[in-house]
Amino acid sequence: MLDQQDTAARPAPAGEPPAAQVRISVLMPMLNAVRFVDEAIASVVAQSDPRWELIVVDDGSADGSRAIAERWARAEPARIRVLQHTDGGTHGSSASRNLALSYARGAYVALLDADDVWQPDHLARLISLLQRFPDAGFAYGPTEDWHGWTGHPADLARDRVPELRVPHGRLLPPPGPLAEFIRREAPSPCTCSVLMRRELVQAVGGFEAEFPGMYDDQVLYAKLLLRTPCVVSSACTSRYRRHADSCYSTAKRTGRADAERVRFLAWLERYAAGHARAEALEATVARELRLARHPRLAKLIRALRRRA
Repeated sequence: MLDQQDTAARPAPAGEPPAAQVRISVLMPMLNAVRFVDEAIASVVAQSDPRWELIVVDDGSADGSRAIAERWARAEPARIRVLQHTDGGTHGSSASRNLALSYARGAYVALLDADDVWQPDHLARLISLLQRFPDAGFAYGPTEDWHGWTGHPADLARDRVPELRVPHGRLLPPPGPLAEFIRREAPSPCTCSVLMRRELVQAVGGFEAEFPGMYDDQVLYAKLLLRTPCVVSSACTSRYRRHADSCYSTAKRTGRADAERVRFLAWLERYAAGHARAEALEATVARELRLARHPRLAKLIRALRRRA
């Protein structure tokens, strides 16, 4: 088995194409996703740019998810592999993505959770964008809030593509739209909508294992946006599946969402302290952290803003 803490580059197994033929490494953590993972993997296989590898990390599934992923790996042995942690246990999405990252060989890294899907031109569009803007290390686009996967008319009517509320198609220097994300004036990118240069993801240390679920993605985005310009696509090529068992839905249902936001902002306050490109952010982070720690005050301020 593989050690989730070992992030050294790994050689490709015999019979795999050389790294030069792998353009994009897709990282997919998987935990009890038996209902959805087949569709998620199929959307990777259907990509119009075939120069991808998919690294699935089974994070301790007990529902048959692994068997589905391994079936795909047998069908596509040159491009799909399935890993698990050394102890076979559950370590969270950050540790799982870091394990996948340690095996990645592509120049670009894409993220896809085991319950989300891509349109066939997803990777091609985002790579084209990063090629047009070679100074950018991070690209993302809008994502559909996908309720209609159930097929029920009421759910289909709820499908929508939220407005990103940031400039499209031009270079955004560091820290890009990070302040807008923090103030919730613009939606943070869904994991299924981003493409990053692998060397930069590795340079910032990848994902933070202390965030095993909520805010695991936003922690990485903050580290990247403080370091590299980003560029935003106007094309929606990804679907974020809304369902009751998702990480976000579970956190909201159990009342953990507010506490997780406080933890993220406290981490960002520490991380940004003294960072050359974070000076303008420090006041924003401190203010949002105070509000997050006092939700009644935050609710009152939001109400006053709506009346203004």
